[in-house]
Amino acid sequence: MKLRKYVDGDCDAVSLLFYQTVRTVNARDYCTEQLAAWVSNADALKSRRDDLSAQHTVIAEIAGKIVGFGSMDKTGCLDLLYVHKDYQGRGIATALCNELEKDFTVIKTYASVTAKPFFEKRGYSVTKEQEVERSGIKLKNYEMVKSRV
Repeated sequence: MKLRKYVDGDCDAVSLLFYQTVRTVNARDYCTEQLAAWVSNADALKSRRDDLSAQHTVIAEIAGKIVGFGSMDKTGCLDLLYVHKDYQGRGIATALCNELEKDFTVIKTYASVTAKPFFEKRGYSVTKEQEVERSGIKLKNYEMVKSRV
């Protein structure tokens, strides 16, 4: 696996990875209506090209194929973290997080129900359970924080 910096040409592949991952991996924790609302945001990633470029966005590749991506803003908020549906459980999210977290002592993220156990294993603690609204549908997630001293 190779980690590299995001480039603008990655946007379409990242958007597709996001869509496919949410529709399959998150299906065990969210109903069909919630998944549809969540991925209705897939094209929004394309409109967030500037954010993906401005943030520290890292791409994970295997044999030239994008298999994951993550982004961290300047405040230490882990904004996005997605691993391709066919590459789950191979250490990709861990490698991405290790790279993204390395310059911060306090990191915050908003984890899905699906991602919560992963972040807990990494030392994150839930500070707040909340519901966010996407296309009029409520989705549960967790504000989580990790302090590295």
